[in-house]
Amino acid sequence: MQLAGIHHLTAITADAPGNLAFYTQTLGMRLVKKTVNQDDVSAYHLFYADGKGSPGTDLTFFDWPAAPERRGTRSIVRTGLRVADEASLTWWAKRLTDHGIAVSDIVKRDNRSTLDFEDPEGQRISLVVDDGVGEAHPWQDSPVAVEHQVRGLGPIVISVPDLEPTSRVLTGLMEMRQARQYTHAEATGPTTYVYEMGDAGPAAELHVRVEPDLPRARYGAGGVHHVAFRTPTFDDYEKWAERLASSGINASGPVDRFYFRSLYFREPGGILFEIATDGPGFAVDESADTLGQSLALPPFLEPQRQQIEANLKPL
Repeated sequence: MQLAGIHHLTAITADAPGNLAFYTQTLGMRLVKKTVNQDDVSAYHLFYADGKGSPGTDLTFFDWPAAPERRGTRSIVRTGLRVADEASLTWWAKRLTDHGIAVSDIVKRDNRSTLDFEDPEGQRISLVVDDGVGEAHPWQDSPVAVEHQVRGLGPIVISVPDLEPTSRVLTGLMEMRQARQYTHAEATGPTTYVYEMGDAGPAAELHVRVEPDLPRARYGAGGVHHVAFRTPTFDDYEKWAERLASSGINASGPVDRFYFRSLYFREPGGILFEIATDGPGFAVDESADTLGQSLALPPFLEPQRQQIEANLKPL
């Protein structure tokens, strides 16, 4: 029973229209689902992904009128978005600069070429070369040329004050493999430990920084809410539900999100994890050609559609 990699990452925006413009027009990702937070229907839940809305490519946002994130440990601190090669990083450095986004130099981190930047709300993102490994499903209507489009998520970087309890959950409960470690180029940079899932590669890696001297982070705009990991089948999902229930961890139990099924729990550092199924997928209530073009609601929220739509801000 192996997790296959990163499923999605959910962050927080206080500016849904600006968020939509940046991720679709500047980054060229496809809005594959425009829906609401099922636990807070006053807020949009926006899903950006590849051309098919494939599991492992979803960068999603809750639209909350929150103050900016207070950065610190016990949090998800950087989101990797994969591109094919270093030529794409050079292209992206120019594109982002032309759009008024400050970018870092292209550096080698964990032996992969990487370009760091922040979105307009301070969301920390890295473009990471994956050498074109695995399938890619470009969005044909993207303003970004096919060869430079974002291919999916990974790796995801978290920060914890103490490695041992988090590592115990990652390896013992979640069956990840501790593969290696590295330090940042800065002499005082933290040590980062790499944990692998499935067939590994950046789409299936969680990087854990150990930063005991940082204050505890606080949720806010420009920050990340949770990260989800892929379980391909419903049978495996049921087994994960049983494992979590018997582990002593305070977990949510099964939650049906309609587009996938979820399990939620916090690792010992306090970071919210989710295990999510690959299916049914985003085309369960929209055609593949029209994904994200209208407000989609799961069946149990359809009776509230009129009220929900009235309370949402225009995008």
